[in-house]
Amino acid sequence: MVVYAGQGDVKRTMALLWRVSPEQQKVNPGPKQGLTVDEIVDAAIELADAEGMNAVSMRTVGKLLGRSGMALYTYVPSKSELVDLMYDRALGELSTEYDFEQGWRAAVLAWADDYWGFLLRHPWVLQVSSARPVLGPNEFASVERLVRLFDGVGLPALEQRRIVGTLSNFVRGAAQMVAESRQAQIATGVSDEDWWYTRSAALQEIVPDLDDRFPSVARVEAEGATPVDQCDEKPYLEREAAETFKAGLVVILDGVEAAITKESANAADSPCAT
Repeated sequence: MVVYAGQGDVKRTMALLWRVSPEQQKVNPGPKQGLTVDEIVDAAIELADAEGMNAVSMRTVGKLLGRSGMALYTYVPSKSELVDLMYDRALGELSTEYDFEQGWRAAVLAWADDYWGFLLRHPWVLQVSSARPVLGPNEFASVERLVRLFDGVGLPALEQRRIVGTLSNFVRGAAQMVAESRQAQIATGVSDEDWWYTRSAALQEIVPDLDDRFPSVARVEAEGATPVDQCDEKPYLEREAAETFKAGLVVILDGVEAAITKESANAADSPCAT
């Protein structure tokens, strides 16, 4: 299930995201109310964390708060606006500052680790498509935070922008694998290990020459298998995804470092350099 942001009333959504008061909107604030928008959004996040985005509706959130679903419409026009508010409020828990004492690379690794952990704590966030941003204050702050990690490293703004996009998409994609693996076991009642064991056995029986037909895949699988850690109780696919995440991040940052070195060399070779 993919959810797209910005499906509600544009002005009302923006006013709620940025907490513009009824007075600032030049509308009648109405009678004093017994709930707040934040309470409703927090309840919706609690529900999504526990049961997934599919469980979130105005009725279920209202029930969690001891109210009817209709009572919530006074505060939030519909689920469309609620999803935007949930997404942006959840982003507010991410760290706002990173230590640059050990350089930009260590700071980016810390950011990636934080973002990875955040996405696995709130897997429903991965269902909110990044194709259309929410444009709330915490989303802007999260982008600002990542962009700032590359300030002063000597990269042109366009390259900096594309690196930021690459990192965000990479972490989301890596976390998606873990989130879907966890959800698959819940939805099917079959563990990753049992699923692979059953299908590998059937595949070997039906396609006995599989390794001969796909020798490169067979070689990599045989030589590059992740060592079994007896102390790690996480499912295999989850362990593999975490290791792939770490390895991929190193490759990306090596590329960024090479780009910085190249940019520095080009600047030094410039005829205008003193």
